Amino acid sequence: MKLEYIVNSTNYKTIKEVLKSHFHISDRLLLKLKRTNQIFLNETPAFVHTPVHLNDRVSVKISFHEKSENILPTTMDLNLVFEDDALLIVNKPAGIPVHPSMAHFTDSLANGIQYYFQKNHIEAKIRPVNRLDKDTSGLVIFAKNEYIQETLIHQMENHTFQKYYLAILTGTLDEAQKNRHH
Repeated sequence: MKLEYIVNSTNYKTIKEVLKSHFHISDRLLLKLKRTNQIFLNETPAFVHTPVHLNDRVSVKISFHEKSENILPTTMDLNLVFEDDALLIVNKPAGIPVHPSMAHFTDSLANGIQYYFQKNHIEAKIRPVNRLDKDTSGLVIFAKNEYIQETLIHQMENHTFQKYYLAILTGTLDEAQKNRHH
């Protein structure tokens, strides 16, 4: 995945200013981009302190070959709702945890995603953007790179990413009211 910006104002003086202000790239990701030489000015590798001028093209390659080696792959029927180069959205059934734990070392949603990534040659870390309790069903978003994960988490923190919940009650209204008070 590649991010590009054509400088169209004099607000930015350096590549770093473009990356931090326009793309909102974190310091941690910026360091990784610098170390792996993934920053370009007009298609040429560049340093973050390089000056930019009008009509310059600043770009970064944000897809890294990564793996979640601590998560064992497990064959699992995944209900994929959406997938592109940036995201994988899965409808998680109730009864399955999102993350592996001592009690669920090989049967979490992350284990199934790890298997799916390996089977489809996707070299990405397991990066859940949102989480659901083990006994809750619903959509779980997995970012395929650090930038997308950071962007979506930032949107959640700023309340520009919206989630909607639907609750289905079973039993009688009297039972629900009794359970609410206990």
